[in-house]
Amino acid sequence: MNKKIKVAILFGGQSAEHEISLQSARNVVAAIDRRKHDVVLVGITKTGRWYLCEESNFVLHADSPRLIKLQKTGDSLALCLGDGAGRFISLFDNREIGPIDVVFPVLHGPFGEDGTVQGLLKLANVPFVGAGVLGSAVGMDKEVMKRLLREAHIPVADFVVLNRSKAGEIDFETVKKRLGQPMFVKPANLGSSVGISKVKNEDEFGEAVALALKYDNKILVEEYIEGREIECSVLGNENPIASVPGEIIPRHEFYSYDSKYIDENGAALEIPAGLSDNVTKKVQACAVKAFEVLCCEGMARVDFFVRKNGDVIVNEINTIPGFTKISMYPKLWEASGISYSELIDRLIQLAIERFRRELKSNPDASESRH
Repeated sequence: MNKKIKVAILFGGQSAEHEISLQSARNVVAAIDRRKHDVVLVGITKTGRWYLCEESNFVLHADSPRLIKLQKTGDSLALCLGDGAGRFISLFDNREIGPIDVVFPVLHGPFGEDGTVQGLLKLANVPFVGAGVLGSAVGMDKEVMKRLLREAHIPVADFVVLNRSKAGEIDFETVKKRLGQPMFVKPANLGSSVGISKVKNEDEFGEAVALALKYDNKILVEEYIEGREIECSVLGNENPIASVPGEIIPRHEFYSYDSKYIDENGAALEIPAGLSDNVTKKVQACAVKAFEVLCCEGMARVDFFVRKNGDVIVNEINTIPGFTKISMYPKLWEASGISYSELIDRLIQLAIERFRRELKSNPDASESRH
């Protein structure tokens, strides 16, 4: 019998998407194939402390998206760097937890999806699921992401970048002249529709800017694109593949945080999306191209607007997409013939394959794991 792979699931985190991460982690834990994998749960608090969690009670108020909280009853942990073995150490009694074969970060937003944790895991010389440092960083920063996509001739919505230091100089009329109205105001480095506002007039604009600046020092103002909201999942390393596309049909003003994670009736999901074969192929090809242009690996969800005339416009990419029970990433793969459990297994294998490939170009790192 093959030895089981020991997987550390990393969740929680310091971003405004902490609660979403807890929901995602619950679903990954429930779906992972225990015949192939042993699981270690590592929860990160909002202040950045790492805890070893018990599977039976690692979250409080698990069935309430608004009240869900990390259960902090286990040992505080530190990740060992430099020994190349993927080990955690208990700060309570110096007990070693490990070696860990692979880490599965189920973290959304800054301090988890932006390359910071990925860099830490590379320093620890341990395989991890998802994009590396570069792909994570450029995927998180919406301005950098859009500039790279535009450079690759991938259509994106027009946008204006605003910084906190110049917030007092923002002129609504100038922005409106360029982008029209309504428009969207959003933090540059956040996801899950946190801090996003749809703006129709000058008063709403000021309130939206103030809200977005609560979450980031850099914000984007984007033109409103009239079109269907289409999402497509991507899976792979050197030869990524795209899922069938799905459509989000919001029942709120737009696909807000509540629509995604709180209100199960906040949006209808049509999977697969009712698109023509031609538009479906355009979406899938564009999803893979965006994934490659942004140096992504493992997984990502690419979000689009599709106009009535069939034009496909990339809205954004998510390098650690949601894994909640109503999240599109696993749902799209299920509709494409890959079950939730098999998807997790493939992501883990992709992480290990990439790690082995990278070891070939770094013999010293390879020696440190023996």
